[in-house]
Amino acid sequence: MSKVELITSQLVSHMVEKIEKASTICILTSFVMKSGVELLREPLKCAAERGADIKFCTGDYLYITQPEALEVLNTIHEKIEIRLWNNNGISFHPKAYLFHLEKEGHLVIGSSNLSRSALTSGVEWNVAIQNSPDVFKDALDQFTKLMYHEQTISINEESIKGYFEKHEKYHQKHPNLEKNWTKLEEIELMLPSTEPEQNVSVILENRESYGEIKPRFAQIDALEELENTIEEGYKSALVVMATGLGKTFLAGFFAERFKCILFIAHREEILFQAKKSFSSIMKNRSFGIYNGKQKEADVDCVFASIYTLSLEQHLNIFQPSDFDLIIIDEFHHAAAKSYQRVLHFFKPEFLLGITATPERNDNKDVYSICDGNVAYRIDFLDAIKQEWLAPFHYYGVYDETDYSQISWLGTHYDEEELLQVQVKDEMAHNILTAWEKHKKKERLYSARPLDRLSSYQTILIKMVTKPSA
Repeated sequence: MSKVELITSQLVSHMVEKIEKASTICILTSFVMKSGVELLREPLKCAAERGADIKFCTGDYLYITQPEALEVLNTIHEKIEIRLWNNNGISFHPKAYLFHLEKEGHLVIGSSNLSRSALTSGVEWNVAIQNSPDVFKDALDQFTKLMYHEQTISINEESIKGYFEKHEKYHQKHPNLEKNWTKLEEIELMLPSTEPEQNVSVILENRESYGEIKPRFAQIDALEELENTIEEGYKSALVVMATGLGKTFLAGFFAERFKCILFIAHREEILFQAKKSFSSIMKNRSFGIYNGKQKEADVDCVFASIYTLSLEQHLNIFQPSDFDLIIIDEFHHAAAKSYQRVLHFFKPEFLLGITATPERNDNKDVYSICDGNVAYRIDFLDAIKQEWLAPFHYYGVYDETDYSQISWLGTHYDEEELLQVQVKDEMAHNILTAWEKHKKKERLYSARPLDRLSSYQTILIKMVTKPSA
């Protein structure tokens, strides 16, 4: 039976008790203050030193989070992972504390942010929930999605420096904010709503079976090089192949020689696509998804979300020798802490990394993870020369968008903000004009979600995809 407790004061005592016992600690708050971090500093440090998996996710909403608080958090212990949610004008109000204890999950959710007053003597209402595995499982899944959402950035010395500058600039414009933040925190600064959904007809082509699937083109060469790699005694390898050459199917063909396989990716759609590809190659194997909602581990081939698998309670379900082959999709992510935790845990016979872009923006070395062994490499220009990919002409079209006003999330622009400036008739007209100038017999297709298009852009797609007379 679930145990539910209302906590109206001294939440800190309750939290410290759980921190001292938990193997996994996940803290999600809309903001953090230095005073709150200092309260939990020593308990968190001790927990990290004994090997607890600790994750923090907080936000920059109204720039209430103190840069000094992030600095202190970042210095508690190197194993503590901290990420900051870029709200981009949308309110960010979660307050939740998750603790995975020896046999159960413990969830605290309520009104307390991470500040001294909120954790001690302030007027706060929080509910602690225990012995409710489904609720805890759902909360952990939702936390993981927020923690690693593309709107979050990793907190380190460089990102703290950037936050300092934004924090100072914002509070220069709003000098009374820090005195009145409790009132301002309720303001909803929502982004403009999108236009009503257009009635767009979509024609889906009937897909025919390809029959028996066999290696083709670059896959044949890559498989041969991987066989040579194994014969030479290597235990790991990286394959770099341009998008469109079939990296996932290559991994599936290579996996046929192994009994137990773990395929890891950071996007769930990749897991399901890979599972479908592998099942079309190895028809007599069993396949399962391991993510926030599904835990199908008792199968031949496990397709796992790195965000779920990297949590200690999930890693401990497995044995280090459970998998003969581990495949890391988009291997350039493998230098991240979450991947490193998984790779240090498992001891497979072979590790295969696949990617089209091995270089990282932060200059971390991914080649060393596979002992510098690049078994096969082909970029898109070489693939075009081999006539394995279609050639193309690239035209740069100037637009007047001021990209300095769009939030940069470390490696890419914020997608929602980008859509706000791109999904406009002016942009569509600019594209159409350029297309009319450069068009050939081939047709232009848009990958933009149809429900986000303006009426002009819907017309544009109809024009450029209309069959020739």
